[in-house]
Amino acid sequence: MKNSRSEAYAAAGVDITAGYKAVELMKESVQSTYTEGVLGDIGSFGGLFEPDLAGMTRPILVSGTDGVGTKLRIAFLMDKHDTVGIDCVAMCVNDIICCGARPLFFLDYIACGKNVPERIAAIVKGVADGCRQAGAALIGGETAEMPGFYPEDEYDLAGYSTGIVDKAAIIDNKTMQEGDVIIALPSSGVHSNGFSLVRKVFDVENADLKKKVKALGGMSLGETLLTPTKIYVKPVLALLREVKVKGISHITGGGFYENIPRSIPDGLCADIDKESVKILPIFKLIAETGGIDERDMFNTFNMGVGMSIVVAAEDCGKAIDILKAHGEDAYRMGRIVKAPEEGVKIVVR
Repeated sequence: MKNSRSEAYAAAGVDITAGYKAVELMKESVQSTYTEGVLGDIGSFGGLFEPDLAGMTRPILVSGTDGVGTKLRIAFLMDKHDTVGIDCVAMCVNDIICCGARPLFFLDYIACGKNVPERIAAIVKGVADGCRQAGAALIGGETAEMPGFYPEDEYDLAGYSTGIVDKAAIIDNKTMQEGDVIIALPSSGVHSNGFSLVRKVFDVENADLKKKVKALGGMSLGETLLTPTKIYVKPVLALLREVKVKGISHITGGGFYENIPRSIPDGLCADIDKESVKILPIFKLIAETGGIDERDMFNTFNMGVGMSIVVAAEDCGKAIDILKAHGEDAYRMGRIVKAPEEGVKIVVR
């Protein structure tokens, strides 16, 4: 790339040599995610991956894409860019694991006003951290410098992941029935949803995000809000190997009321015991500061539960033990009941 430069392009605000530097800075992070299926190396026009299909009868590819959203505004204000990549990966792989799929690889897309190589490398480091947590390889990506479209100190971050599952092992809700148990997997915080409301509640543009807050255990508001989204892939895969799982919901934007019903068939309802939900301090602070009622909180945020899993009642104890053995403080938070009326798939009481 030593001969690749354009004074005219640079005068328009695009420094292609900065892009080359960013690639060199991120190379070690990217390569740290490589798994056995990766073919080629960073810098190719396409990411190549050879999946291991041993033992599969009818392999099915499962894909998901998402971004970090307006949580990025907190990263800009805190000038901290090495964790939002984890959020980007989490939002994709946590979705595809709901189908029972094991993530194979991930690609990211960064659009920025100015390519600052060190900042781009920090972002990609976070992406690589998330990929290692998910067991997925980072096999490609794109950094687009877009002067005049984004402010120089801002960027957007999105990603895409593909996973694989044997068709017979795809999680569906056909066997879900009254009496099944709903297990909660705790979240690490707000994750990457609801930040338009969060930013309004705390007036983040004018707040001291670095001031320590007693209600948050001495952490600052900025630190708490930037806590990366938890990645549930490995604990859930371990569970799937030993227990029949009837449904999984990734609790994102829309909270309990939008996401939990997505894994429940018509005629049944999720009966959530509100008192059992281990609500994190940040959500109590959001509700108190913004004067937000409980119904809206449960319909916007994860409230401390990042994922819900439905299993038969007789499998509940074993499932919780497996999840705890893999680092998840899982607990029972509800049960499946007959729907009290047509169209109702969740009751939080």
